[in-house]
Amino acid sequence: MGGLNREIVEKTERFLKDSLDSGAYMSSHPEDKMYRLEHTYRVANIGRQIAREEGFDETEMVIACLLHDVSYCEEFGETGWKEHGRSAARIARPFLNELGLPKERVEDICYGIAIHVDDEADFAGERTPFALSVGDADNIDRFDVYRIHENLCNDDFLKMPFEEKSEYAASRIERLRQLMDLEMGTAAAKKIWQERLLFYITFFEKLELQLKNSKEIL
Repeated sequence: MGGLNREIVEKTERFLKDSLDSGAYMSSHPEDKMYRLEHTYRVANIGRQIAREEGFDETEMVIACLLHDVSYCEEFGETGWKEHGRSAARIARPFLNELGLPKERVEDICYGIAIHVDDEADFAGERTPFALSVGDADNIDRFDVYRIHENLCNDDFLKMPFEEKSEYAASRIERLRQLMDLEMGTAAAKKIWQERLLFYITFFEKLELQLKNSKEIL
């Protein structure tokens, strides 16, 4: 449904960055703010790809994805992570209304933001393909080159004993194969999801083989 309305997207980017800048936690943890912005932009670009292939409004999808984690401007507390989709929708709604979007589009965008964490919202809404795509784009970003590096670092892969490394690779392959048929909101998201997982599986299969080659003559 056409390309991006750059003016609206830029307003949304400013709102997102101003919101994160105003949060006490992000102000004192600049590395977390950098990561959150980078993740958000990746999700927005994935969302735009889904929108383009499914015929959704690209601008609406991009702003929905840009705002899906805007609640990271707040202190989370004990249940904050689980609630952050619903909190983000609450923060985003007044801004979306100021953009002059039709009420039904604001509702669809907010519902998608609200349910992207645990599939639940604190207001009535419809699980439209558009709304589901916000969470789909977020989940797809969990599986790409950056995340492989990030996860290996966070799990201290290089410090693992050899056998633990082998078990790590094998368990990742098994889990990734289980995720291949995860339900998505659109055919476009399913295609991207499976392409990402196949890349991951190939990486860990190669890692598994390299580990075997490091221990004996095969």
